[in-house]
Amino acid sequence: MTASRKPAVSKTAVTPRAAGPGRPKDLSKRAAILEAAKRMFIQLGFDGVSMDQIAAEAGVSKLTVYSHFGDKDTLFVAAVESHCDTSLPSSLFEPSPTTPLRDRLMAIARAFFAMISSPESIAGHRMLCTPQMAASPLPKLFWEAGPVRVQGDFAALLRRRVAAGDLDIPDVQRAASQFFALLKGEPHDFLIFGCAQPDEIDVEKHLAATVDLFLRAYAVRR
Repeated sequence: MTASRKPAVSKTAVTPRAAGPGRPKDLSKRAAILEAAKRMFIQLGFDGVSMDQIAAEAGVSKLTVYSHFGDKDTLFVAAVESHCDTSLPSSLFEPSPTTPLRDRLMAIARAFFAMISSPESIAGHRMLCTPQMAASPLPKLFWEAGPVRVQGDFAALLRRRVAAGDLDIPDVQRAASQFFALLKGEPHDFLIFGCAQPDEIDVEKHLAATVDLFLRAYAVRR
């Protein structure tokens, strides 16, 4: 989540198929399918999992899986979106003029780092960096479903704070990218490479230093 511009994406290569029409979808089954997909994509990799296996794990029929998600690419994108929505809900980015800016940034920083340092996220990051995945459309699908959405929500928050006179940011989209790149920093590299465990990193100190650095760059001095 460190780039400031979206990569060029071939829509014919990576656009997931829409779910098929039919009766109103059972939301409990959809949730069960998503949870099963998230577990199995992490455990077995994208190519190692079939829609049949996901259906069996979720306790539904394969027809039900296809009815909700259309194809495996669409299910993968939905699983990424679900993971981000659970870890970084939109409420974190909603306007809250009475909340001090630093407190809001710290809340987002804690939620973001908790998400990217979870065992599931570390395993997923390693999976997407394999040669097999690098040659597939999946990293671009992941980028659009996860990082682009989170950066967009954060950029909207920054624009509101600029309008309120709290921040002075010439390029909001770039600043949003910088914020998340700084939050990752060296601690995330340690986790990806297996050089450290989460409890061996002083996460709070790292996050506080990152937020303070961001504010020194962009906060309006009163």
